[in-house]
Amino acid sequence: MGNENRIINLLLKLHIALCLLFIFAPIAGSFVFSLNSDRFPSLPLGEFSTEWYRLIWEDPLVWQGFANTVVVGLTVAVIATVLGFGGAYTDFRYNFTGKSFYLALALLPPTIPVVIMGLAMLAFLSRVNLSGTTISVIIAHGVMCSPFAMAIIRLRLSQMDPDLEAASWNMGGNQWQTLRYVIIPFAKPAIFAALFITMAVSFDEFAVAWFVSGLNETLPVKILGFLQGQVSPRINAIGSLAFLSSMTLIILAQLLLRSPEDKK
Repeated sequence: MGNENRIINLLLKLHIALCLLFIFAPIAGSFVFSLNSDRFPSLPLGEFSTEWYRLIWEDPLVWQGFANTVVVGLTVAVIATVLGFGGAYTDFRYNFTGKSFYLALALLPPTIPVVIMGLAMLAFLSRVNLSGTTISVIIAHGVMCSPFAMAIIRLRLSQMDPDLEAASWNMGGNQWQTLRYVIIPFAKPAIFAALFITMAVSFDEFAVAWFVSGLNETLPVKILGFLQGQVSPRINAIGSLAFLSSMTLIILAQLLLRSPEDKK
């Protein structure tokens, strides 16, 4: 029995290692080729070079896309986290008829195919004369990212003792004071984690942004444009920087969501 368990554990670890290799090998290859002097990704590698990073540093189109991405990402993170907190607190605090339907509807957007979501957003925003603007990308990403924020904060609030609210009311606090001094401090790690996660999702999303952004393209949409126009090594450099940015945000979110037992 002991030998069988060791074999099973070994196979599981091998499976996880192969999955991680399958996921991260292309990313590692992109990072390596971004530092390669050769224009085309091929072996053997050429000399070490930061030329492609210099070119994107000097490219105004890349800076424009990066600026749009940062503005959209920061705005979406705040809006999605506020909406997600409101949705999560409503679920935590109140029981009402149709609550299951409310939760299903609130958490629905990530399950919709991005092409259908993009077309629906384009049709709606065109009717209200907002298509092709930065605001349109913010609205579309806000709809997509709010469920992520809600799920993260909802998980945190589910760990809270409901009697804490009652204790606050018994001590003279009203609902707003209880929200400010009890609920929000307890949910603060999840709130910041939701900010980072939604920002990372907005940074990486390109399908819906491609439909609604018009000339106000985010960086992922710019990368898609580079791919359609020519095979440029700049794509590897931009992709490496985008991956590092997203991973930084996700790692920060994971650190904030760790339980006190995990931090010891």
